[in-house]
Amino acid sequence: MDPATLFYRFGLALVIGGLVGLQREHAEGGKGELFAGVRTFALFSLSGAAGALLADVLASPWPFLVLLALVGLLITVSHGISAWRGAVGVTTEMAALLTFVVGALCYRGMLELAAALGVTVTVLLSFKGELRRFAQRLTQADILAALKLAVITAIVLPLLPNRTFGAPPWDAFNPYRVWVMVVLVSGVGFAGYVLMKRLGPGKGIGLTGFVGGLVSSTAVTLSFAQRGRREAGLARALALGIVAAWTVMFGRMLVVVSVVNVALLPRIALPMAVAGAVGSVYSLVLLRAAARGEGGALEVEAPFELGPAVRFGLLYAAILVAARAAHLYLGDLGVYLSSVVAAVADVDAITLTMAELGRTGGGVDPVTAGRAIVVAAMANTAVKGGMVVVLGGRSLRRAIAPALAAMLVAGVGLAFLL
Repeated sequence: MDPATLFYRFGLALVIGGLVGLQREHAEGGKGELFAGVRTFALFSLSGAAGALLADVLASPWPFLVLLALVGLLITVSHGISAWRGAVGVTTEMAALLTFVVGALCYRGMLELAAALGVTVTVLLSFKGELRRFAQRLTQADILAALKLAVITAIVLPLLPNRTFGAPPWDAFNPYRVWVMVVLVSGVGFAGYVLMKRLGPGKGIGLTGFVGGLVSSTAVTLSFAQRGRREAGLARALALGIVAAWTVMFGRMLVVVSVVNVALLPRIALPMAVAGAVGSVYSLVLLRAAARGEGGALEVEAPFELGPAVRFGLLYAAILVAARAAHLYLGDLGVYLSSVVAAVADVDAITLTMAELGRTGGGVDPVTAGRAIVVAAMANTAVKGGMVVVLGGRSLRRAIAPALAAMLVAGVGLAFLL
């Protein structure tokens, strides 16, 4: 290894160790004797790099292991003294041990991993208060939901066969790909729920609607429409939350399509973006006119349940096969009809279906698949608009009508004109 590369790697180890130590020094400053600060953490990281270097030079892992043992002994002694004084936390000690390992990674040339670990450690140390408050807001149901999501992702998904079954239209059914979509949609919903927990319930109707759109724009619409009948004075604020949730839905669909079939994205980007832009502009109008007293925010229930996830998977598989059959026997008209019907129940399922069938060799022309996704989005928006008409009061209907009409005209018009 040339000297320039060697000095660069040791220099990165020094910077990462100093960064972690700087955070510890700032966080613990003035609270008594520090176990380790800027200098000590920098030395830990340099020791890791030096140990890895000696292991290379002597062609033996023992120099590195001996240094690691010495660092571990120092950490153990320090923790014992801290525990004797009444401080039983091990966060700083674990950070020191990981900093030593990061130094070794720097010498081994794994610079991206070392930098990512160093930044991650610093971020985790810095967000102690925020993470603690977030954990305190979690319920047992939230923790169980996270574990269930982990099960369907890490255990169920790898066990499913990644192949199709039978002749058309059954060739559209692939258990592995179906479950990938279940994980994708569940993950997006769970991320939205976590964001809502992080923001807290008292951030206002508009922001709740915006974030709630990541979980379920239909749930936001139903909840706010019912409130609109009871609380006519909040019509504009509730309309703001509903339109914001619809706008987020368009963005969420673009993200889903980009993950499944990025080649299809240019075909739907303009109609969806314009419809979303209409919603954003109208949201700003409502924001200026909304009443100041916003009341309580939307309460979203369990972020992930296995039953609904399985039902979504079955629905998605059924729509996948039905859409393939509709295209085989009815052509493009069958695709559009299946999009409208399916979107009444779930826009994510038909979006994923069209993105999958719109792949090369998937059986549906990309232009038709793109139009079908836009049609599904607009059909779903129209259904939610119908919920407001039926369930909401007169004031809420008046507030929501211009946005609903403009979104539908923009989306459908651009989908078929381009």
